[in-house]
Amino acid sequence: MTATAALCAGLTPEAIAQQNSASGSSTSDVTDSVGNGRILLVLPFDNLTETSSDHNSSVADSAGSAPNQAPRQAPNPATLEWIREAVPVVLNSRFASAGFLPLTREDRLYALDHLGLPETFEPSHAMALRIAQTLDANSLLLGDFRVNGNTLTLEARIIDVAKLRLSDPVTESGPLQQLIPLLNTLAWQLTRKLDPNFGVAEETFRAAGTNLRLDAFEQYIRGLTDPDIPEQISHLKKTLELSPDFTDAWLALGKAQFAANEYEQAAVSFDKVTKNDPAALEAGFYRGLSLIFSGNYPRADEAFAAVARELPLPEVVNNQGVAESRRGHDATALFRQAEAADPNDADYHFNLAVTLHRHGDTAGALAELAQVVKLRPNDSEAKSLQVAWQGQANPVTPGPEPLERIKRTYNGAEFRQASLIAEQVEETRLAVLPGPQRAAKLAGLAHEKLDRGLLLEAERSYQAALSADPHSAEAHAGLAEVRERAGDVDAARKEAQASLASQANVGAYLVLARLDLAANHLTEARDEAGQAVKLDSSNRAAKELRKTIDARIQGSPTGDPKPVGGSGPTTP
Repeated sequence: MTATAALCAGLTPEAIAQQNSASGSSTSDVTDSVGNGRILLVLPFDNLTETSSDHNSSVADSAGSAPNQAPRQAPNPATLEWIREAVPVVLNSRFASAGFLPLTREDRLYALDHLGLPETFEPSHAMALRIAQTLDANSLLLGDFRVNGNTLTLEARIIDVAKLRLSDPVTESGPLQQLIPLLNTLAWQLTRKLDPNFGVAEETFRAAGTNLRLDAFEQYIRGLTDPDIPEQISHLKKTLELSPDFTDAWLALGKAQFAANEYEQAAVSFDKVTKNDPAALEAGFYRGLSLIFSGNYPRADEAFAAVARELPLPEVVNNQGVAESRRGHDATALFRQAEAADPNDADYHFNLAVTLHRHGDTAGALAELAQVVKLRPNDSEAKSLQVAWQGQANPVTPGPEPLERIKRTYNGAEFRQASLIAEQVEETRLAVLPGPQRAAKLAGLAHEKLDRGLLLEAERSYQAALSADPHSAEAHAGLAEVRERAGDVDAARKEAQASLASQANVGAYLVLARLDLAANHLTEARDEAGQAVKLDSSNRAAKELRKTIDARIQGSPTGDPKPVGGSGPTTP
């Protein structure tokens, strides 16, 4: 039996591995082949937890919602089902930050619907492969988890979809209350297997999500997966009561409110996703929709225009045109832009026809309607307009015009692909620059990501800068701050010192000053902050840090440093 036949027969990953061995394939081949593909499909992990007597507890109840809370009785497997969906949510986020193109839950549900399967369907390995092929995924990630007492064990394998080769299992185990850190470490191991040259530190992966409470995350996942919209809203509101800064939950709440026709509330929720957040474009798109449906066309226009400046995809430009038109403005140019970007979408031709007719161009409007009917022969509205507009003595029809069509669906895959293409174009442009100049550009991009709190993405860019110029003081200083934020004190100090060895700079001195302040080395911290101020007397962060250190020293007359508390992030 071949590996293909083994999958189609629905055999286990172990059986596939045996087939690989029999055919002379090795797991190292899997790494090589998978690493060439960037599109990943992560399926929910199977729950292998044995039955327990407790039927009502949640993970927060059993594991404790805070690090210092004592573990309680292990939950029943039914209460752990939300972890199945939690796994791909966390892994997808880390893979996206690592430069891959993970398929979302919405993508997976689309594939299930396309194959005539319900959302709750748990596929065999053969069907999982079929889902991956439907979505054109390069790699398929399968796995399972089990809870024994309060210990969680996660195991994952990667399948190369094209070559049907299976990787060795990757396993992580630890306290159930450390679910997110465990998934972060699992993501790092899997990323290294997908791309052996991946250089981002494990600590950077583990730093992600450390301020998110486990009980809030559980409510978030339940909000994503509950089939009842009012229940979704209830779970997501509980999430935000526990973690008000959890922007993914604001996005999900906005979507649920939009589905419930609560458009004004949805617009407020989408507005909570800041412009620096990775989900900002998606939130901006749906915020624009919410404002259109609540009748606030000026603000809808602004929302779509902001998204279009970043990614002028046809559905965004079209909806901006709708908002412009409903404000009484001429949106012809926007509808032409949308149509040019996707000439096979009948709605864009329809909207251009409506605006052309409104402005007296009946011939042009009829030509566009002809394209609508050609693309969509059963479009009854377009056919009725053809009859009404043909042979008119007055080119402008009296009475109300038909309304332009709004694109309600955010094509997340298209947006992500466009972002990836833009990133690749920028990389190609930078590749022709001399090393030091390329490093400076990459370090500048990395600094922008760091300001947005995107540690993993920032580290990738700083590493690329150091590949271009190993002596870049700016890149070493930026990497020092990444290490500092990730909690790796020794590595942060090493990078800051490497930066200063190349060139004196404010950033490296500030990292060292903060590290020494946290370690109660006040004299050293004062000297380092003073060097930063000396280099840039207008630097606000340097001056404030120097004042903090001086105040600490003045508060200790004998010179003995007072304890420094509250340093480091709190993990769920």
